[in-house]
Parts: sequence; C-alpha cells; structure tokens
Amino acid sequence: MRMSDEEYWRLLRKHGYQRVGAHSAVKSCLWLKKALRGEGMCYKGRFYGIFSHRCIQMTPTLMCNQRCMFCWRPVEVEPPAYGWDSPSLIADGAIEAQMRLLTGYGGSSKTDGAALREAHTPRHVAISLAGEPTLYPYLDELIREFSSRDMTTFVVSNGTCPEVIEKISPTMLYISLDAPDEHTYRKVCRPIANTWNRVLESLELLPQKRCRTNVRITLVRGLNMHDEAGYATLLEKAQPDFVEVKAYMHIGFSRNRLARDAMPAHEEVHAFASRIAHFTGYTLVDEVPISRVVLLARDDRTPRWISGVGHE
Repeated sequence: MRMSDEEYWRLLRKHGYQRVGAHSAVKSCLWLKKALRGEGMCYKGRFYGIFSHRCIQMTPTLMCNQRCMFCWRPVEVEPPAYGWDSPSLIADGAIEAQMRLLTGYGGSSKTDGAALREAHTPRHVAISLAGEPTLYPYLDELIREFSSRDMTTFVVSNGTCPEVIEKISPTMLYISLDAPDEHTYRKVCRPIANTWNRVLESLELLPQKRCRTNVRITLVRGLNMHDEAGYATLLEKAQPDFVEVKAYMHIGFSRNRLARDAMPAHEEVHAFASRIAHFTGYTLVDEVPISRVVLLARDDRTPRWISGVGHE
C-alpha cells in the first residue's frame, strides 16, 4: 500500500514522529520522559552508560527491505519516494526535532531542571527508530557528521547490506539476528528479496570491525524461540562483543500482526539467553527485567565502556 506524502506523514505524526527533511524522522521514547522526571533510564544506560535524556532516537530513512512481524512501524505502508538529503541537513534537522520534542517539559513540576538543561545538549544518537538505515546511501558520512559534533552513534541494522556494514564505523554496530535458519528468517522477517545469505555475510564481517559490535536477538513466542544451538553457530561466526537477547514488545503497529501472548516473559528470555551462553561460552553479565532484555558478553565484565565518551 502506498500513501501520498501528506497522508503518510499525517499517520506518523499521530504516533509521535517528527519529520526531518524529506525522508528522515525523530521520535522520543518513553525513557527520555522518565529520565527527565528522574524515574530511571533505559537498559542502554545500565549496560553502556548512555543517558536517555541526552539520546536522539532517529532514522535517516523510513524505507525497509523487510516486513518484520514484530516491527512497531506500519510496514504494510510503503513510504513515498524522495531524493536523498545531505548528512549535514539530517544531523541539523534531527537535533532541531529533538529540541521541539523537549518543548513543554520546562513547564512541568515533575521535570528535573538539571536533566532538562543537559538534554538540550544531546550526546548520543540511536540510528534505530524505523526503516533500514543502511539503505541511506550516505550513512557513513552521517555517522561522521554526528561524531564531529561530539556525539556517539549506535546503528541498528538488519544486515541485508553487507557492503555498507563493511564501510561504516559507528560507536556501536548492532546486527539483528532474529532467526537461526533461513526458513524461520522468511517467516519472521518477511524479506522483500532473498537476503538471508546477505545477513550471513554481514555477520561474518563483524570480527573485522574496529568499532564495538553487538548482535540483537528479538524473541517472539511461537515464531523464533527455538534452536539455540543454531543461533550459537551463527554467533560464533560473528564473534560480537555483546549479544542482546530481548523480548518482542507488543507496541505500535505490531499489535495488528501479533497477539499479546507473542511477547515472552522475562523469565523465558533469561532461560533462552542462558542456553545460548552455554553453547557459545559467552557470559551472562546483566539483565533488565522491566525491558525483558539480557546481555551476554565475551567475558564477565559489565561493559560500561561508553563512560566518558561523548559526555561532559
């Protein structure tokens, strides 16, 4: 299904998206609001030292070449076609959009004034909002644009563009691995083309990367919570620094595709991650039950490696 530009952005604005240029977007997450109220930070804060109130959640493109069952965006709707904006335009626009999203917090008695002041100088960019960022042809330049502004970058990719994965060097690079085999991959991720081998190629590139690497496994009950040994075999090829095993969350447009009981409990996530750790030799180093996420690492150190990077 394809909508007009006006219809498409009207739909996204209803769900809290701020438009940036022709094809990029920013959206605040629940944890930004909580951090501004002194109510805690997201699991990335616990795992990696990221301040939620200083993190921009954005995407340089809403296009995607998968139609994942668990995706929170309207994958059934095709984004309008545009020419490509420059990295500097997107970086400027993303920061401006974040400032708009902060408007109003200053008038609330629940807002931590010091946190709000810090929020106006963002230090982290999560390039993971929606769409597949590696489809933006200037992703490498965009990462460098943010880095030049003393901001750390986290890129989450589905791994279908290994030629881009080979090129980019964010602060941390995530590859999503949501299936232990091609049959499950087609069922869960519903790729537009046959891209399983390209995902495998991206995984095999990870040991060569100089940036920190992470493989994220999103678990959906009844779809991909099987064959832990199969996941382990792929992880051994990728050798990521970290593995995040996380539950599918029943939010956004995914509620039109999956029932609420497709969301596994944290105990199930923990058990699944423990079995992967057994097969791989990785160590379970941390977990955040409220986010239903478990962190595995190559050693037993809790990786607060980002501390001091991109912070004041």
